[in-house]
Amino acid sequence: MAEHVIIGAGSIGTNVARLLTERGESVRIVTRSGSGPEHPLIERVAADASDPVRLTELSRGAKVIYHCANPPSYTQWERLLPPLQTAMIAAAKTNDAVLALTGSLYAYGPQPGGRMNEHTPMAATGRKGRLRRRMWEQALAAGIRTVEVRGADYIGKDAAGIYSMLIEPAVKKGRAAWITGHLDMPHTFTFNGDMARALVTLAEQERAWGRAWHVPSPPAVTIRELARHYASAAGRPPIRLVQMPRFVMRLAGLVVPIAREVAEMDYQWYAPFHMDATETARTFGLTATDLDTAIRNQVGNLNPDGTPQRA
Repeated sequence: MAEHVIIGAGSIGTNVARLLTERGESVRIVTRSGSGPEHPLIERVAADASDPVRLTELSRGAKVIYHCANPPSYTQWERLLPPLQTAMIAAAKTNDAVLALTGSLYAYGPQPGGRMNEHTPMAATGRKGRLRRRMWEQALAAGIRTVEVRGADYIGKDAAGIYSMLIEPAVKKGRAAWITGHLDMPHTFTFNGDMARALVTLAEQERAWGRAWHVPSPPAVTIRELARHYASAAGRPPIRLVQMPRFVMRLAGLVVPIAREVAEMDYQWYAPFHMDATETARTFGLTATDLDTAIRNQVGNLNPDGTPQRA
C-alpha cells in the first residue's frame, strides 16, 4: 500500500515522486506503460488511470492522489482529460484521499495587461481554457478535499516547452530558431521542480484545499532574454531568433489540427504574460528557484558542444 499515488511520469510526476521519496514516503506511479523513475520506495504500475474502478483499487490507502498526467498533444485534450479527471475524483472520494491537481493558467484566458493572480476570474473563451475551467469546477463540486496548483510554461530538466521544441535544436546545431511569438514580450516561466514542491506542500495543508494557488516563479523575461540565458548555460554563442508572422499558424490551422490548437493559445506569446504568486509565497513560505539555476538544470545534460553527456 502506497502513501501517495501519482498519475503520470513526466517531469512533474517524476519530481513529485523524488520529493516524496526523499522524505521516506512510499509512492505508486500509474502510467499506461508502467514507466517512471526507479527507486526502492517507488512502485510503477501499468494501468489505464481513466478506469475509475482500477484507479480506485490502486489508490486504496493513499493519503494523496497527484494528477500529473498531460496528453502529449493539444488535439487529445478533449478526449483524454475528462475521463482521467472523473476517475481521479472517484478514487479520491472512495479512499478519502486529497486530490492535488497540476493546473495551468489557461482557464483565465487573455487578461488586461496580461497579469494574473490567485483571484483572477476564469474567463477563457477558447476550448482548452474552458475545459480547464470545467475540470476544476468539477473537482470543487465533488465533495472531496482538493487543491489546484497553477504554473506558467515550464522550464527545467525534461520539461516540454519552448526550449525543448524550439531553442534546444537551434542551440545544438548553431542555427536560427523560428519562434511563434513576439520576441520581446515579458513572459513568466515556472521551474518544474518548483511546481512539484508546491504540489507536495499544498496537498498536505488543509488551509490550501478548496481553491487554486500559483507557483512562485522567477520574474518574467522575454523569449529573446530566455534564449540568451540558455545559450550561455550550454556554453554556446547566442543563437539568432526569427519571429514568424502571427498569421502563419492561424493559416496553417485551417488544415492542420495541431496548428489550430496552438493558434488558439497564441495570445500568451504576443502580449505580456505575468503570473503573480505573491499570496502563495506569503501563505506557505514557498520561493522561486532563480532563472539561471532552473536553466542550468535543464541544459545540464548537454556538453558545451551541444552533444548529450554520457550517464
